[in-house]
Amino acid sequence: MGLVLAGCANTVEGTATANQAEVSSYKAEAATSAAAASSSKAAAAIAKATADNCDTFRKTTGTQVDRYNEFVDAHDASTADQIAKRDAAAGALEDAAKAVEAQVNSAGAGLPADLAGKFTDYVVAARALAAEIRKMSSGSSVAPLNDASKKVNDALTAVRNVCPAK
Repeated sequence: MGLVLAGCANTVEGTATANQAEVSSYKAEAATSAAAASSSKAAAAIAKATADNCDTFRKTTGTQVDRYNEFVDAHDASTADQIAKRDAAAGALEDAAKAVEAQVNSAGAGLPADLAGKFTDYVVAARALAAEIRKMSSGSSVAPLNDASKKVNDALTAVRNVCPAK
């Protein structure tokens, strides 16, 4: 096996210079491209955080609403299982609040602040309703329960109004 070397015997005289107009144009295009890529990544992160939080919200609050309605029916009818249904409703609200709060915390800055605020309002309202439910017995006034329930319903509606439809 042999080694072949090739070369050029001619040199070019002068000094290499860049066309400054082309350099400026290239730098501007590179900056625009980098900004667009960054903006696209940020938009994708926001979309993912929003979808993840809205999905968790839908899944957990549906169960919470069902358990709460079952408790209200049992309480209104003074059924024998109203205490068990009361505890199940309070537990479902607490579980939903915990799941929504964990998802919001997991999303961090990726979740728009206004949406994070609406989720947090729900968490606070759900925990307050759970506390009111736990106080209920067959002779309890329903006024505090109704007030807390209205706050949860308002928070549910506020989130549903900003979450993309599925």
